[in-house]
Amino acid sequence: MIRLTWVQPEDLIGHELRQAAEDGRDAAAIAERWRAAGGHDAPPRAGASEPGAQALRPLAEELLDELAAIPSPLDEPSDLAAIVAACPDWPRPAPGVVPGPGRVLGAWQGRAAGCVLGKPVEKIPRTGIREIAEATGNWPIRGWFTAEGLPPEVAARWPWNRRSAVDSLAENIDGIPEDDDLNYPLLALTVLERHGRGFTTDDVARVWLDELPAGRTFTAERVAYRNLLDGVEPPETATRRNPFREWIGALIRADVYGWTNPGDPGTAAEHAWRDARLTHTANGLYGAMFAAAMCASSMVAGSAEEVVEAGLSVVPPRSRLHRAVRRAAEDAAREDDFERVVDLLHERHGGLHWVHTVSNAALIAAALVHGRGDFTATVAGAVAGGWDTDSAAATAGSVAGALNGGVPDRWALRDSLASSLTGFDGIGLKELARRTQELTHP
Repeated sequence: MIRLTWVQPEDLIGHELRQAAEDGRDAAAIAERWRAAGGHDAPPRAGASEPGAQALRPLAEELLDELAAIPSPLDEPSDLAAIVAACPDWPRPAPGVVPGPGRVLGAWQGRAAGCVLGKPVEKIPRTGIREIAEATGNWPIRGWFTAEGLPPEVAARWPWNRRSAVDSLAENIDGIPEDDDLNYPLLALTVLERHGRGFTTDDVARVWLDELPAGRTFTAERVAYRNLLDGVEPPETATRRNPFREWIGALIRADVYGWTNPGDPGTAAEHAWRDARLTHTANGLYGAMFAAAMCASSMVAGSAEEVVEAGLSVVPPRSRLHRAVRRAAEDAAREDDFERVVDLLHERHGGLHWVHTVSNAALIAAALVHGRGDFTATVAGAVAGGWDTDSAAATAGSVAGALNGGVPDRWALRDSLASSLTGFDGIGLKELARRTQELTHP
């Protein structure tokens, strides 16, 4: 039978129990019932369990609903008004700001380059990434990953991401391959072009159903997609049997909302919130708002530190994400050795899933601050951190590309983006930048 990842209830329950532990809910009795019945913990990196687990589906559905009824005691609101009220430094609107020359195109180029750099080593842990890079003379990381010269035993120990190695290694890169980290910015562009700046979460859902193949979604997005097909309305799509609602999916969808609001992090964050609430809550929402605010700032800012501060201004200070990002930025500013910064990140957040928003947002901020505007150091740091390599490097690359008004020649890709989204396959980044700038709020 087909084991569809990320939506089978018997696979979700372990992740929801982990989520409950993270957001302070007492789920001990439910966990005991699940394990007594033979239920398993969440798979650490895979999306589906063994086929026999389907016998536990009725119990998993029952327990998922019981878990959803337990409120979190943490002060981490999901309502926009409450989020704004919790942010004492929420930025005021700044209409009329014009991006610096080349910044929008640089942001698209940086996002694409960071994504492609991280693609082949996605799901490989930090130790494996370093071993691969060292074995091929690419440590510290300063160029694309390659299989050429890689010892067979290293390749066997750390196999490339099977979906990505065919089009994201130095020897086979030809243009910009398809990736969800690039499809979602295209969808955000579509939302704004079709529905304007007053778009709603329902508009985002309609665009997804019209344009996004279900098989191109993962984790929280796949659950929300399933919920839409079940007739569930937003924002319940984000909470119904969705244990991934604080993972990184919403963060990777937010850049365009920043690029189209240059110098206006508050409005960018609000737009990102409307999109993110389809699939995410609490820190999942904050991650999207953080990224959008950073991207808005990157259109006009003079430093990575300024960009990170703009991102933090739209995140509630009492939240886990704000605390994690603040500490990461402080570590990055203090430590000369980025590996020591990553050590600290893993000490604090190593228990989270490798695509959790909190840990990856902290890594992105650390890479930006420690990179000090250097594009290569920034995207390399985001990948070397060893979590969601392509997503973290895409967002960090977006900001660094904007700050620099482009990317170094070594990271330039043939200007053709592959995509399964209608009307976008083969499109160039220059054309995307032009369309993005047309949507920029004057």
